[in-house]
Amino acid sequence: MANKFRGVMQSPVTPLKDDFSPDLETFERLLDFHVRSGSPAISWPHHKGESLNLTIAERKKFAEAAVKVVAGRVPVTIHASALAVEDTMELARHAQSIGADGILAITPYFWAPTLESIYEYFVRVATSIDIPVISYNSPSYLAGVEITGDLMKRLIERLPNFVGVKEASFNSEKFIELSRAAHSVRPDFSMLTGVEFLLPSVPLGGVGSYSAAGSICPNLCNELFETCMAGNWPKARELQIKLTRIWHLFRDQYPSSLKGGMVLMGRPVGPTRPPLPTASRERQEYIRVQLEEMGIMQTEHHGW
Repeated sequence: MANKFRGVMQSPVTPLKDDFSPDLETFERLLDFHVRSGSPAISWPHHKGESLNLTIAERKKFAEAAVKVVAGRVPVTIHASALAVEDTMELARHAQSIGADGILAITPYFWAPTLESIYEYFVRVATSIDIPVISYNSPSYLAGVEITGDLMKRLIERLPNFVGVKEASFNSEKFIELSRAAHSVRPDFSMLTGVEFLLPSVPLGGVGSYSAAGSICPNLCNELFETCMAGNWPKARELQIKLTRIWHLFRDQYPSSLKGGMVLMGRPVGPTRPPLPTASRERQEYIRVQLEEMGIMQTEHHGW
């Protein structure tokens, strides 16, 4: 199964109307913006897309819109993870039925399952569909539950459609462990970082990331990836420092700060659904000052 997941892939936010209902029209505009801005793939809904605040019916409608609007221009993967495993299975099957190019699945929420239980979970999800599966390793969200190198190797050996991992521990030791295990079995396995920490991951076998900042500064994201792949480390270090500063800016009150920043860039996507806060005018003004200091407001495209 050819692996087509590399580069800084965009995981859009979820646009909402003022009454917090889905704004599919703006979502379609946002998807088209990401594709036109050079995203090599689209993946929705990650946590920045408020996945935990959406109903299963809403997630299906947005997923259908994503596949329809992107229309094969780049691959589209659907994040199928949900609190209930049966909902995950339903979302995974739905993603395949609408023509998605793959799914993303995180380890089970809240509980602290054994490694064998995690293995069985991924086997169950991946064997229920034929499209590619990318696992999502994020121990900070999961009370320390994480995928180990040995588990990664077992899953790759068992599942021909298991093609990559979103490694979001932001721990180079963990990235090396998973990369070594994965590439010993499947050399084209996609090692992807959770956000744009490309400078520390590309030399360790990384081939890209998902994006936290692409809705604000897609040019900077793409430039960092291309610079890392070219091995221009002094320039990559300069770009990585700037993108890391942007990540810290938006990680505070995430993803409401990100939506607030999009207003400043001329790409308003509405409020953040409670219990998450919506960025206040004061927060937006603080973000504006930071983006201007970094030159983002002056160098990135404004509007759709």
